[in-house]
Amino acid sequence: MTTSKAAREAYQETLIALGAENPNIVVLDADVATSTLTAGFGEAYPERFFSIGIAEADMAGIAAGFAASGKTPFISTFAIFMTGRAYDQIRNSIAYPKMNVKIVATHAGLTVGEDGATHQSVEDIGLMRGIPNMTVIAPADAVETAAAVRLAAAYQGPVYIRMGRSAIPVIFGDDYKLEWGKANVMRQGKDITLAATGMMTALTLEAADQLAAEGISAEVINVPFIKPFDNAAILASVKKTGAIVTAEEHSILNGLGSAVAELLSEQYPAPLQRVGLNDTFGESGKPEALLEKYGLTTAHIVQAAKAVLARK
Repeated sequence: MTTSKAAREAYQETLIALGAENPNIVVLDADVATSTLTAGFGEAYPERFFSIGIAEADMAGIAAGFAASGKTPFISTFAIFMTGRAYDQIRNSIAYPKMNVKIVATHAGLTVGEDGATHQSVEDIGLMRGIPNMTVIAPADAVETAAAVRLAAAYQGPVYIRMGRSAIPVIFGDDYKLEWGKANVMRQGKDITLAATGMMTALTLEAADQLAAEGISAEVINVPFIKPFDNAAILASVKKTGAIVTAEEHSILNGLGSAVAELLSEQYPAPLQRVGLNDTFGESGKPEALLEKYGLTTAHIVQAAKAVLARK
């Protein structure tokens, strides 16, 4: 049986461990600490935990002040509030002066479920990706989340890490090493490239299995770093396979699919199909039902792969 674990659980565990290792780490939350799970850090290090209340913009500005004073602040709330309500402060107070602030958002994507469209952040990658000096990471599982949080803590500069709410399959072993700015080929293939980020990586591996059963050899690439983007890994794979499908729990605009489209249009035109939300808001519903309705399932990845193969 595949083990499942929420990325935010790994965030909590790693944050507490980092707190013991680095006394300069402080954590700020916007009144949802029991949901983002930063409350664990608050219990371990109450003197370094600050509940700012429902004031995301203030939280971002305060974090910039902490960074200017030599601290390493981690700030958390739901992705929709972090990237939407605090965009101006993230842009001008954190990214522009390249402040050492780590923005770790939870409850991203459709899988927030019943909370509905107002809480389903399907544009946050695009918002953060467009800001100069900002690093954008969307880990694929709990193991990669822990590695991303550690990398972010060691890096000097602003970082955005995106996580969902639900438990998702653990696809990496404890020996997994995340390299800064690198994608990783999880399965070799020759007929088509499947590039995925976040929770969609596990579904893409399943899609590769289904395609293999039909005699189609799919190369699977996990892309945790949306920015900086691993152009070399994508180009090397597409030059081998001649076609690519991207998969993300995000709009097909301004996320992974857009990054690949921009790269291919400039350097190596090839058939591409993007799996993600087709420029639409979500709605309230069970996560599984929403993923099915909006086309973010294993079957949809398989369907997209066959459509792209027909265009080779």
